[in-house]
Amino acid sequence: MPEVTKISQVPRKIAVLGAGAWGTALAIHLARAGHQVRLWSHSVDQAERLNEQHENSRYLPGITFPKSLSVSASIDQVLYSAESILVVVPSNAFRDVLKQVSGYIGSKSVHIAWATKGFEPESQSLLHQVALDVLGADAGVSVLSGPTFADEVAKGLPTAMVSASSQESEAQYWADVFHFGAFRMYTQSDMVGVEVGGAYKNIIAIATGLSDGLGLGANARAALISRGMVEMMRLGQALGGQPETLMGLAGMGDLVLTCTDDLSRNRRFGLRLAKSNQTAQAVIDEIGQVVEGVKAVVAVKQIALRLALDLPIMEQVYQIVTEKTSPKEAALVLLARSGKSEGP
Repeated sequence: MPEVTKISQVPRKIAVLGAGAWGTALAIHLARAGHQVRLWSHSVDQAERLNEQHENSRYLPGITFPKSLSVSASIDQVLYSAESILVVVPSNAFRDVLKQVSGYIGSKSVHIAWATKGFEPESQSLLHQVALDVLGADAGVSVLSGPTFADEVAKGLPTAMVSASSQESEAQYWADVFHFGAFRMYTQSDMVGVEVGGAYKNIIAIATGLSDGLGLGANARAALISRGMVEMMRLGQALGGQPETLMGLAGMGDLVLTCTDDLSRNRRFGLRLAKSNQTAQAVIDEIGQVVEGVKAVVAVKQIALRLALDLPIMEQVYQIVTEKTSPKEAALVLLARSGKSEGP
């Protein structure tokens, strides 16, 4: 871990909901920052194992939990007395977990944020829309996103993220909570742009993985990232996001990271799918973690149809993950597209 100077701040009681790699890494960082952190796992066996081993040996082996981090399979126990709640569960479980949070907090003043990336699969809603639907239109909520890998955060390596909220005080609250060591959290008000960037980059990461798996070269990868950025901005603006947001950490930053490093499970998914005759589900099972890009591309396909958006890379990734075409056939379709102006 790099040598850093500890930032003096007010210790908080924080509940982190979701004990996967990302939730565990964020919980570790928050505990190192001096907060009292309770981590919720939906599995009793996993919670007991994490408490006994004092590490998440499946996702983050060798990284010991700070003493101020405890784990429980009881969401009531984790939420009890929490003044801040961070949700880090897959997008398909997001609404159900927020309903449990809503039942706990009632009229209490609690800071709520999430580091989940994606759309709600059933409604194709952005997650802040789901949060306001469950918690109420006036709820103070924030989304945390940016170019991050769980392993590097857990190791204390330099990291920069964005805290976005329509309420400036909420965005700043989470920036202050996370500000420690080599970790910096910037603030934003454009929740739409931040969420679109965090979701769409996973789709393009699948595409670059497929391209590299087919051996199409670095030129093709760079083209996919560049044109993927155009598609991301096209969708973001259609949904009300700001172009400037998508040029920042939660857009371009996250896109480049996820498309170019094999720590990205979405990129690994594309690589394995291109190199094997396996189905998409078989590759997901082999990876052993949620591949958010697979769910995101199905949601974005429906949004694109509804808004009449031209998103050709997304379309071919959709055709592949729904097993309507092969990676090679999809590549040929993209290569056969006629030339046009490079505008957005």
